[in-house]
Amino acid sequence: MTPIPPKSLIPRLFALIPCAGQGTRAAAGTSALQDGEALPKQYQPIAGVPMVQHTLQAFAEVARIDSCLVVVAPGDNFFSEKTQAGYEVAPCGGATRAASVLGGLQQLADGGAEPDDWVLVHDAARCLITSALIDRLIDACHSDPVGGLLAQPVPDTLKQGRDERVVATVERSDKWLAQTPQMFRLGALTQALKMAQTLGEPVTDEASAMEAAGLAPQLVRGSALNLKVTYPEDFVLAEALIKSRAPTNPRVRKPAAPKAARKVLSDDTSTEPS
Repeated sequence: MTPIPPKSLIPRLFALIPCAGQGTRAAAGTSALQDGEALPKQYQPIAGVPMVQHTLQAFAEVARIDSCLVVVAPGDNFFSEKTQAGYEVAPCGGATRAASVLGGLQQLADGGAEPDDWVLVHDAARCLITSALIDRLIDACHSDPVGGLLAQPVPDTLKQGRDERVVATVERSDKWLAQTPQMFRLGALTQALKMAQTLGEPVTDEASAMEAAGLAPQLVRGSALNLKVTYPEDFVLAEALIKSRAPTNPRVRKPAAPKAARKVLSDDTSTEPS
């Protein structure tokens, strides 16, 4: 493992991309195959490039981020011939998103990251994230005592349903749609995820773990374009939006990450929900 350089007085920033899910809701409408089976959602091509590569490029354009760690399932060899300077790959993905994030946090800590360093956890399937949105989150949260997440106020009328019938209209003025990245200190997030795991608390994102620990993450205005590619029709929309963007010269970050093992260690697969 490549040691992380000695820390400065300013906490460092790391990106963590859980990439161990199977994306079953998207698979039915996609056609890319690997070894005769449908590729997991995050590896499906969008505008000729695997979805996750769009995500990684956005983080590579943020100079303040020291390194980026991609967490894959054991046995996942997608990156075996694709790894390049700017990110590391760790085959420590678990059966759930929370387990994969915990594995990645441990990998960062083992490489020398400190408990008060910041970690930005981001969905691989939010491939429309931009460096500007990442910078906005960092600017808002780097001095915050808790951290926070990108989110959007709910714009539509919300209905509560039962058996495909409306039973109530839900007040939406205080409702937000959670997005990623979600930015928290490594030590606090690790503790919150472990506590939720021990107590059996449902954890659908990092913010929910922090909430279960009694903390109130900051809501930072994101963008409606920072959507999570989930269903087959989302691929069409994401491709159109990516193609509409002006081309930029890719930036390659010098490796400063804890060096995660790239070798596939087993043939196990993750059932992490997408």
